[in-house]
Amino acid sequence: MNSISPNLNIMIKAAEKASKVLIRDFGELENLQVSKKGPRDFVTNSDKKAEKIIIEELLKSKKRFSILSEETGEIKNNDIENTWLIDPIDGTLNFLHGLPHFAISIAHRCNDEILSGLIFDPIKNEMFYADKNNGAFFNNQRMRVSNKKSIDECLFASKEKNENIPNLSTRNLGSAALDMAYVGSGRFDGFFQKNLHLWDIAAGIIIIKEAGGVTNKIDLLSKSKIDIIAGSNAIYENMVKNLNNF
Repeated sequence: MNSISPNLNIMIKAAEKASKVLIRDFGELENLQVSKKGPRDFVTNSDKKAEKIIIEELLKSKKRFSILSEETGEIKNNDIENTWLIDPIDGTLNFLHGLPHFAISIAHRCNDEILSGLIFDPIKNEMFYADKNNGAFFNNQRMRVSNKKSIDECLFASKEKNENIPNLSTRNLGSAALDMAYVGSGRFDGFFQKNLHLWDIAAGIIIIKEAGGVTNKIDLLSKSKIDIIAGSNAIYENMVKNLNNF
């Protein structure tokens, strides 16, 4: 593995450990689709189990760090400058319906800056990660955003309705974290979405930036929902021009 920070190393180990639970539970979902109770409670339980494993693993090494996560919310520990931002299953609706497109997302925030982030798709065994000033990587290979210049050739990720963005070709795959990871790896050329939580996008922000991309300015200490626009440097300005109604 390329040289990564100790904190990112801890995050990778935590994600890999939690992924074992998610892979097993995802395999069980088919049996639940036909049961009376239905899978929703089961998925909530998977979410909580994965989050518990991630938090335990992270705090083993960094007991003082604070936590902000989807299920547990905010835990203020002794060190409030350093926070782990955790989304144990980004793409729960996909998980719920047996669609193999969801991810574990973990980031390390120090004050108002993201220093490390990882997005791990356990079913496809695809891991995207980055440290500040150290580049972005996909399964140990250096990755870069796309360099397409023409908007007609680009594909964007978004949940926005097409009538608001008639000039942009979009896909909605149901996981904001993976959408951002795909921008970082050049699969998508850009991503824009409203009303997201910080834990949905924190890892994606550093991955895209370290892969040579750009995002709009985001308040990383804000408690409110976030609107994000992210893309490659080559297409970002043109993309923003096409988002008049965003």
